[in-house]
Amino acid sequence: MYDGDVVVIGGGYAGVRLARRLDGTARVTLVDRKEVFFHRVASLRAGVHPAWTHTPFIPYDRLLRHGRLVTGKAVGIDTAERQVVLATGERLPYDVVVIATGADYPEPARFTGTTAEEAATSFAEHQRDVATAEHVLVVGGGPGGVELSAEIRLARPDARVTLAHSGSALLDSAGNARPGRKALAWLESHDVEVLLDSFMSPGTDFGTYRDARGTVVEADLSFWATGTTPNTLWLRLAGHGDWLNAAGRVKVDRTLRVEGRLDVFAVGDVNDVSELKVTPAALAQADTTAHNIRTYLQSPGRHRKDPRLYRPIRRTPLIVPFGSADGLTVLPVPGGESAVLGSRTTTLAKAKSLMTPYMRRQLGYTAA
Repeated sequence: MYDGDVVVIGGGYAGVRLARRLDGTARVTLVDRKEVFFHRVASLRAGVHPAWTHTPFIPYDRLLRHGRLVTGKAVGIDTAERQVVLATGERLPYDVVVIATGADYPEPARFTGTTAEEAATSFAEHQRDVATAEHVLVVGGGPGGVELSAEIRLARPDARVTLAHSGSALLDSAGNARPGRKALAWLESHDVEVLLDSFMSPGTDFGTYRDARGTVVEADLSFWATGTTPNTLWLRLAGHGDWLNAAGRVKVDRTLRVEGRLDVFAVGDVNDVSELKVTPAALAQADTTAHNIRTYLQSPGRHRKDPRLYRPIRRTPLIVPFGSADGLTVLPVPGGESAVLGSRTTTLAKAKSLMTPYMRRQLGYTAA
């Protein structure tokens, strides 16, 4: 017996986890413009190494036993009729709708097009560019920029690689200086030129880049690892701009509901919860939301049970691979400074497989 119709808009980490959690207790419809799940964690290596081209793509076909997948683009939420509107004009009725459209990442951590073939073509282009470049510039010294710089350096030991970061230290979101120092030492020992306090912008000539001090860097290939943009323009265009904060993220309360709406939730990178936008946080939000949706659907009216409040993850492990066999792991320690672990822990936790077996199991596939 099903308790209602739940439409989940977005098949990323949070959307997949939530849809799977509710499958069987509600009539779940998962809407995504892509025909496959995109394991973004593996995308930086896929943009460099041909052997990894297809690794980030996992079919959705084993995710739901009872629910269904709709490949399409949501363009609106009709709260009066309680329907999700697709670009085709199709309308999907809901008792609860979940916005899980995530955020847009810079290349190569982006799914280009709507099919695995289109995205694989984009990865292949990046691989060819990396294979032939004389000088690669990576802009951004957060986890993504450090990881991508390491992947490029290991794939192209003969090329010049430069990492430019606007801050005074790498990995400055880690909470202490040790991870950044360790990343800097690894990169410099592998002949990656690291420019700190360098806010880069494209120069006037093709292939030139200029920092705030006027220093010019010439590179024939560049990647920008400088943050993400929430995928919420469609909500603004559909008349729900009041749901968004100044940064374009969906405003939610402590139950992860859109403010003032009992039947609209937002999870993952798309919402304004104050925490690092990392996969473990997206999964934790999905679990809380699944509980709250079940509570809402199963206890109507005066007898409604209290929802569970989401506790933002203030201190989450940060794992930064340096290729497939090295890296660092920042492990929060209660009441103290974070522990920084080295290559063995990082290789086992993430660097070797980039969590691909785990995500394949999440989607109903064997780990291999």
